[in-house]
Amino acid sequence: MPYLKPRTERLRLNSDLMYLPFRVLLLLMVCTGTVQAQTTTVTYPVSTVDFPNPERGFYRYTETRSGNYDQLTESELADFRNPYTPNGAQYSIVSTLAFRYFFLEDFKAGPISAAYLNGVTADFAAARAAGVKIIPRFAYTDEVNGNGCPSFICPPYGDAPKNIVLDHIDQLAPILEANRDVIAAVQMGFIGTWGENYYTDFFGDASPEGNGQLFDADWQNRNEVLSALLSAVPEERMVQVRYPQAKQRYIYGLQAPTTAAPLTSAEAFSGTDKARLGFHNDCFLASAADFGTYVDYGNGTPGNPNPGAGGDTTNLKPYFARDSRYVVVGGETCSDGYNPQNNCAGTDPAAFGDEEMRRLHYSYLNSDYNNEVNNDWGTGGCMEAIKRSLGYRFELVSGTYGNNVEQGGELALDLQLENSGYAAPYNARNVELILRNTATGSVWVGTLDDDPRLWPREAGTISLTPGICVPAFMATGTYDLLLNLPDPMPSLHDNPDFSIRLGSLLPGGADGWEPATGYNDLGHQVTVVTAGGTPACGSGNFFVAENTSLPVDLMAFTATAEAKTVALRWEVREDAGHGYTVIERKELTTDFTETGHLPASGNTAITSSYLFADEDVTAGNTYYYRLRFVDLNGATKYSQTVVATLKNDGLSRVTITPNPSNGHLRLNFGTTEVPRGRVLVLDPLGRVVLRQRLTGILDLSTLSPGAYVVSVKVAEEVAVRRVVIR
Repeated sequence: MPYLKPRTERLRLNSDLMYLPFRVLLLLMVCTGTVQAQTTTVTYPVSTVDFPNPERGFYRYTETRSGNYDQLTESELADFRNPYTPNGAQYSIVSTLAFRYFFLEDFKAGPISAAYLNGVTADFAAARAAGVKIIPRFAYTDEVNGNGCPSFICPPYGDAPKNIVLDHIDQLAPILEANRDVIAAVQMGFIGTWGENYYTDFFGDASPEGNGQLFDADWQNRNEVLSALLSAVPEERMVQVRYPQAKQRYIYGLQAPTTAAPLTSAEAFSGTDKARLGFHNDCFLASAADFGTYVDYGNGTPGNPNPGAGGDTTNLKPYFARDSRYVVVGGETCSDGYNPQNNCAGTDPAAFGDEEMRRLHYSYLNSDYNNEVNNDWGTGGCMEAIKRSLGYRFELVSGTYGNNVEQGGELALDLQLENSGYAAPYNARNVELILRNTATGSVWVGTLDDDPRLWPREAGTISLTPGICVPAFMATGTYDLLLNLPDPMPSLHDNPDFSIRLGSLLPGGADGWEPATGYNDLGHQVTVVTAGGTPACGSGNFFVAENTSLPVDLMAFTATAEAKTVALRWEVREDAGHGYTVIERKELTTDFTETGHLPASGNTAITSSYLFADEDVTAGNTYYYRLRFVDLNGATKYSQTVVATLKNDGLSRVTITPNPSNGHLRLNFGTTEVPRGRVLVLDPLGRVVLRQRLTGILDLSTLSPGAYVVSVKVAEEVAVRRVVIR
């Protein structure tokens, strides 16, 4: 039903004006009426309510084991949004995140069973239905053997060798790819007890029961696992490592010092490995070095041990603080021994617990552990602020809005907001203005080019001043103005559980959040009026009718850039009425124009994949892409916009020979070494027919004759080549 919320502010003349000369009074009325008709400014008070928001906050802990798979259910996960008091806790939380331990204890010598893989898939399906996301970590053991050594845990620890780990990552890759929409981030796991990359039988034991440090071979083996995981995890999602030095040694090489450079704003969210590696700290605020988190684990030859329990907080903590502005950070507390330092700032001259969360940009924490630490935040008076501040917390400050807009004209708007949270969103997020007709309920969506991942607390006031055009054929009438921050994944876009709720109120204290739609009411109405002349709107961004119904549903849409090509991939579920797809492109200073045209595949009621390579591009430029779907009757609808920035591509020398061939191919990289990476092969319809770790040999001899696309990914770079199989 339509939402009828009249908010027009009436001009009320003071009775003193009655004593002014008539001509002056008339002039005042004309001028004041003109200003009032043009714009209205709305200011917004701040809300102090803690409410669930996607991909942030305190998470709920879950686990399952290969010996007895404990399946997640939709009802169990949906209940996470309701207040929950952990065992032994003096606080309650609401949540949209499920941490999920996938223990693989029965598969240390062979493949993961089909039944277990089906269970993982079902868990993700339950999360999607319940409106939550999962933080998965795969591990082989959580057993602690303390017999026969001075430590609390003794080897053997019970994890799996590298070849098994790599095989398991290959098995899991299709599941991670298919469920990228409900993955918040993936923790590295696999290595060592609890998957913490420390107490391990196969990857270098840096504990007092082992060598007390890591050597080059240990780092190399760990890097191979991390490389495989980065390739298996969809490019839209980040991988979290346990120690900041693990990222430095992967990005900068085995000899990287603890002074290695952090991620910069120019590198952020670029899709590179450096931009995709975040952190999870499983002993947050446990000691000055967080029980081994901020430690130099060494390399090279024996006799070069790490600095020990004191760690290297001089270099690694500042590195973490700067790098974490643009990557996901989360974890849990594990010991109250670092007290009073881990308490609320202000409760003791030495306390800085909540300030540390802000400095290190924490997005999530475990609600169940360690409650000795977490309870202190309640008694110290900062728990409520922590619950609101983990991750992002977007609050409207003010908005100046046009009151009227002509058909074919541009809506005037200047929206000011702030982020009071500890971090910005770490996954992509759409920004949409909504116009909803108060009489008919019809919804029109205008997509902004802004990126909420670039709205950290440090940015101060964020100003949104989009130029979005009202179509010339849009019906005249009164429209509510709303803001929507939905998940860009097509499978989640229209689910309000995955949209961001603002931490501000409407004037007068009413809540502008609409739980049924996921929209945030901006407290203003716009009147669309008949055009007074020839419509002239040059922004290139238009409000699009949301209720356009076509026989095609977009499931995924990505853009991957290399030096000379942008590869666009999308998946759709289509029916017979789908006619064709137009690929549209724009640059920063241009409007969208057609750059490609593909007919429908002809498949019905199944998911079809498409690939389009845009080769008319220039290195260093940024390009925006959208898809326009057209049915057989000529009706159209648009996809969301994706962006790609071209860079110098170190893979530009990659060649594949012979080509054409009988399917036995050799990949040449211009060097004698084959780099770490992965290779995908796609058929003419863009379907993945082969996925494997990168080697110098590619066997496509079992494929049918025809043209195929080979996508090679090494670190942050991608090369796309066409091959022909005879």
